[in-house]
Amino acid sequence: MSEFLFTYGTLRSGLAPFELPSELPSELPSELPSELPSELPSELVEVVARLHSIGTGFAQGRLYDLGEYPGAVLESAGSARIKGEVFQLPDDETTLAALDAYEGFDPQDFESSLFVRLKSEITIESGAKLVCWIYVYNRELSSATTIDSGDYNIYKQERWI
Repeated sequence: MSEFLFTYGTLRSGLAPFELPSELPSELPSELPSELPSELPSELVEVVARLHSIGTGFAQGRLYDLGEYPGAVLESAGSARIKGEVFQLPDDETTLAALDAYEGFDPQDFESSLFVRLKSEITIESGAKLVCWIYVYNRELSSATTIDSGDYNIYKQERWI
């Protein structure tokens, strides 16, 4: 049985940490902002290359700017949406383990994990529902900025332009 992953941040197509927004201003500053994410570790690039994109979709919840990456908080009620991309995971044990390490998730220690990996119902672009893994932020958000659009890709592009 296939498993799926919903990504809303740095693992989304077009926003991997080693890519810049597609539309850049005509003149770039001599030094790019320090908030630009660093490159993915080489072993994660290989993992991401094994993911098969199903398309875009959304989760019910709110998205927050945490500096170099976003954090999602799921909500079952309300109209707030987190926009992202759904990937089919390869049938192996190493992919989720590598993604867990990247996201700071320890399946043996939920409380100290930066993110926790949960299953959630995602609405894909066709309107169909699909149960996917999603990494949910597992810390206090009192000082984080809400990303009102719910779309981290658009939010980051607007910040750099």
